[in-house]
Amino acid sequence: MVVTLLMHCRDQPGIISAVTGFIHGCKGNIIYLDQHVEPEIGIFFMWLEAQLSFESGREPFLSDFESEIGKRFSMSWDAFFEDSLPNMALFVSKYNHCLYDLLSRYEAGELKAHIPFILSNHPDCEPIARQFDIPYYHVPFSKEHRKTAEARQLEILRDHKVDCIVLARYMQIIGPDLIGAYPNRIINIHHSFLPAFAGAKPYHAAFERGVKIIGATSHYVTEELDAGPIIAQDVIPVSHSHRVADLVERGKDLEKIVLARAVQLHLKRKTRVYGNKTIIFN
Repeated sequence: MVVTLLMHCRDQPGIISAVTGFIHGCKGNIIYLDQHVEPEIGIFFMWLEAQLSFESGREPFLSDFESEIGKRFSMSWDAFFEDSLPNMALFVSKYNHCLYDLLSRYEAGELKAHIPFILSNHPDCEPIARQFDIPYYHVPFSKEHRKTAEARQLEILRDHKVDCIVLARYMQIIGPDLIGAYPNRIINIHHSFLPAFAGAKPYHAAFERGVKIIGATSHYVTEELDAGPIIAQDVIPVSHSHRVADLVERGKDLEKIVLARAVQLHLKRKTRVYGNKTIIFN
């Protein structure tokens, strides 16, 4: 059985030796290890993947790791087993390019997760859900019924035991109750014109300004709008020869790529959030 361990603690001597020695003591084989130290704050981060036989079972392994390693280094750590696929919900509004891309990757077996449902504040994408044989929940939003809608969302998420949420161009502000229930487990995508070109038509505003690059940013959702820990970003060049429609088309392509990259990093447990920053392991 393959286990992935993510950990961080105060930087100090002997951490790698202790962790690798523990794995060796469990008759495990380390497949890959990546570590990083943030010298400004003195915090050590590590990602480790190991093949284990679990002769004594998973629970004793986890308990022993906490008592022998976690407590010794005052470590914050998580363990993920390869046979436990996370349940990943997709939220979408009307724009469907990111939704189609993720579902195509999912059907091709590229995303190591289970998608129990798609949720939207509009009915428009329901035919896509039927095409991929995935349940579709239409939960309308309005200022008057926001609390009711958010409560319904949480109910659906809990019923399906959802582990993480991907906002595949979901055009509603996520409320604090949902963020609190899924800290660092809600992934968003948007253009990278913020904060210079905010509003409903950022590509039009960017075109009028004559921008020379366009980009996309994927991040974890926090209560501060579009300001959560960044997972993935990318840019492509544009020129005076590109019209608004060209910018929009290229922007959509970039959003698909960057969101998929962020989702893959999250599902592969390659991200570790500390403060409002992510450590992205190789």
